[in-house]
Amino acid sequence: MPLTDTQIKALQPKEKPYQMTDGDGLALQVESSGRKLWRFRYTYNSKPAMISLGGYPEVSLAQAREKRLEAKKLLAQGVSPSEHRKTVKRDRMMAAENNFEAVAEQWLEQWRIGKSERHVGYTERRLAADVYPKIGHRAISDLQALELVQVVKAIAARGAVDLALRVHQTINMVFRYAAAHGLAPRNPAADVRPSDILPSHKHKNYARVGVGELPQLMRDIDNSTSTPQTRLTLKLMSLTFVRTSELIEARWDEFDFEAKQWRIPAPRMKMKTPHIVPLSTQTLAVLEALRPISGHTELLFPSRNDASKSISNNTILKALEIIGYKHKMTGHGFRGVASTILHEQGYSHDHIELQLAHSQRDEVSAAYNHALYIPQRTRMMQEWADYLDAIKSGGNVVGFKAKAA
Repeated sequence: MPLTDTQIKALQPKEKPYQMTDGDGLALQVESSGRKLWRFRYTYNSKPAMISLGGYPEVSLAQAREKRLEAKKLLAQGVSPSEHRKTVKRDRMMAAENNFEAVAEQWLEQWRIGKSERHVGYTERRLAADVYPKIGHRAISDLQALELVQVVKAIAARGAVDLALRVHQTINMVFRYAAAHGLAPRNPAADVRPSDILPSHKHKNYARVGVGELPQLMRDIDNSTSTPQTRLTLKLMSLTFVRTSELIEARWDEFDFEAKQWRIPAPRMKMKTPHIVPLSTQTLAVLEALRPISGHTELLFPSRNDASKSISNNTILKALEIIGYKHKMTGHGFRGVASTILHEQGYSHDHIELQLAHSQRDEVSAAYNHALYIPQRTRMMQEWADYLDAIKSGGNVVGFKAKAA
């Protein structure tokens, strides 16, 4: 006869353990201590077996019967309930070990190769401050898209929309890594586009002066009250129009003074391919003036507080602010001005784009493309430096025609 709750509650312990059956393999064992334990007995591969379903009253009669039904469904599929339980337990342990934070740290170790310390540090701080406190403890295989959306939207709610976008991109990369290594069944971050959850906002271009304002800017740089190091930094920025990070993290061993070339290694470039900057006569003069100021360190622009680290981007912004160009010019703005003028003067678009390191290049073609059009780019960079000299003394913008096109 099937058991009833009233009957179970009335069962009393005896000198030896005994069982009361509910039928279909389910039984309640009453220990001599009075503890009541559910047992399910079954046959698998022609051999008798048994699993525990928990204790009464923690597991009620109805719940025990439900567990029996689940076990019988497994048997119908040819699965041993005992082995299934071991598999579930093992998966749970693995999930606990592979929480989001643990997997993100594994991804960081692989991703950081070739990245600048500043970039890596920034990403680590974003994860530690905005992601780990919310989902770091969660098994990465259990996380759903809605939980990731909540993390990103919480950042955007502070008004940090750009930061929210970067966090979404980082979470997406962590999940791609997890899926590739069998740590997550899929990438829920890929189900959500930033435009689905973040407020739209107009892209703000880097501030830059107009072509007609460039002569005065160059004169103001020369007359700046900033430190000699800062003035020379701005001069190099205008002469080479590389990205800000590429300039302020420059190292002396990247310069080949005999070949008159600055060879920036791939890890420091946005496109992750090598880049060559031909050095004009004016650029070489700036470097010669800079060397004693840098204190013969490995870096061209060492920080005052730590010579092993470079100055920050804020140094350049502050220097431009001092000479009256706050919100009017940025380090990146020199790239836009150079591109505009060189295109207007008829220089080859390909030569300009390569010198700006805009062109996307794969690994196979990187070694070839980074050195493409070097003679033409060398002439263009010298003529650009001559042009900057001319407009400083001439007052008005003096046109110059491309000889390297």
